[in-house]
Amino acid sequence: MVLVAVEVTDLIFAVDSIPAIFAITRDPFIVYTSNVFAILGLRVLYFLLAHAVTKLRYLKPALAVVLVFVGGKMLASELYKVPVLLSLAFIATALTVATVASVLRNRRDAGAAPGGEPAVAPTETGAH
Repeated sequence: MVLVAVEVTDLIFAVDSIPAIFAITRDPFIVYTSNVFAILGLRVLYFLLAHAVTKLRYLKPALAVVLVFVGGKMLASELYKVPVLLSLAFIATALTVATVASVLRNRRDAGAAPGGEPAVAPTETGAH
């Protein structure tokens, strides 16, 4: 029963990704095969991303930016066709910037003194 629930969840996530695929291409072969691969590998990717979200603090905002871009592209598809390479470049740039910013922030935070206290002692604010 648990296996059925997990597979149904994989199927729901794969179907949910169809609009994102259509934002990149209208080729039915690409849409079909990408969903097949999504169903096959989505569970592994989920566990990888679940762990990455804890390390990559800017990943969620970057994904929000990507979703807004894809939604805007879909809404404007009748007025203007955004080139596929531009879409992929925008998505890759957003995710790369989020990853690099997260890694730099984690390194800066790791440079703080042990125990979560700042490396510089705070100034005294008591009465004189």
